[in-house]
Amino acid sequence: MTAQLISGEAIAAGIRAEVAGGVQALLRRGTTPGLAVILVGDDPASVSYVTGKARDCEEVGINATTLRLPAVTTEAALLAEIDRLNADPGTHAILPQLPLPKHIDEQTIIDRIDPLKDADGLHPANLGRLLRGEVTGPLPCTPHG
Repeated sequence: MTAQLISGEAIAAGIRAEVAGGVQALLRRGTTPGLAVILVGDDPASVSYVTGKARDCEEVGINATTLRLPAVTTEAALLAEIDRLNADPGTHAILPQLPLPKHIDEQTIIDRIDPLKDADGLHPANLGRLLRGEVTGPLPCTPHG
């Protein structure tokens, strides 16, 4: 059996080109897709990951905003931000960067995100649809691979 070299960079470039084409189709219809990433705290790995997401979004034409909140942000304050983003027509997807600080219940935050704006597909309604094979929204990145 011959080994085959797989280029992750080439695959990623193909995916970005496909996404950029979808974004262009939305732009032609007058919609600029908007992603809100919420970063609570300043964990270096999370900051790096969020920075990469913003760069990738910019490359394909998605309007990405990062809401950076201090690690001492209360759960109530974070829920209020989620409510604001849920109501914002320019925000089409919301992604809380996990893990959150220990004093914030992650599931409470995920549950508050409008299932139609759940970028990670982790809202219980979206997970239920996934388990039933009714994938109509985003797939969770890690399980999807």
